[in-house]
Amino acid sequence: MEHEMCLAVPGRVLSLFEKDGQQMAQVDFGGVRKEVCLAYIPDAQIGEYVVVHVGFAIQRLDEASAIETLANFDKLGILEEEFGDGFALASRQAGIHETGVVT
Repeated sequence: MEHEMCLAVPGRVLSLFEKDGQQMAQVDFGGVRKEVCLAYIPDAQIGEYVVVHVGFAIQRLDEASAIETLANFDKLGILEEEFGDGFALASRQAGIHETGVVT
């Protein structure tokens, strides 16, 4: 039986809105955009990086750490399942090269 892994992935908050009484955000994972619930970080601001797990922002993260984390995930090849082809775009936009070096 195959086990599916759910990662906590850093992304940048693009916009804030309310949906069904919950504070939400549109979060960009380097080209892949998702709606994220801000119940655990209701004061998150546009431009901040947050760590997202199963649709919830669970922690703030500085930009350098977010980019480093994405580079490491890319290097390990574990984000393809989470984002599919969108992660190749995310890597390029974040300045992550095939070698895992961030520019």
